Amino acid sequence: MVTILTKENSIANHYLAELRDISIQQDRMRFRRNLERLGEIIAYEISKTLDFEPIAVQTPLGTASHQVLQEQPVLATIIRAGLPLHQGMLNVFDHADSAFFAAYRHTKKSGEMEVHKKYVNTPNLDDRILIMADPMLATGQSLVLCCKDLLAEYSIKELHIAVAIASEEGIQHVRAFLPEARLWIGDVDNELTSKSYIVPGLGDAGDLAYGNKE
Repeated sequence: MVTILTKENSIANHYLAELRDISIQQDRMRFRRNLERLGEIIAYEISKTLDFEPIAVQTPLGTASHQVLQEQPVLATIIRAGLPLHQGMLNVFDHADSAFFAAYRHTKKSGEMEVHKKYVNTPNLDDRILIMADPMLATGQSLVLCCKDLLAEYSIKELHIAVAIASEEGIQHVRAFLPEARLWIGDVDNELTSKSYIVPGLGDAGDLAYGNKE
């Protein structure tokens, strides 16, 4: 199942517009904060699908009944670009465990693209709900590689994927190789260049958030 936030008008549209705006992007703090805000909105939407249980809460004047989460999910991201989106989700699921990955793409002389995974740090994911956050879903290869490795090692109960902007090609790749995953996407663009950049997209999310890399 794929949920696209911009199919309905909400404040998420405003944050996405600012994320794409080349003049507003010059303010790194604002760029990071807008990704964070989008993560908060997606986390809120995901929370509606999770299981809740009743509890009695003692107030200064009596007892109130409330529904609370049965369990906190595990929040995962691919560093460095995914960190602001991850932080936004952590603001909502504030008792969640976290998992981190380092992966990069390498284009061969033939034009073929390889994905290399360099680092993994994760808690035990058996019978846990996993939310993988990555701001840009271009080809989907990096994200699928990380998720498939985890699914092979752990018995993950639910897999959610949170993305700010996705390409049509990336969505199809994820749906083909991770059919059990539920996708939560800010907006979808149709074009993907030969160098795997989403058009119109927003540029390099990692560089915009943290500065250019060598």
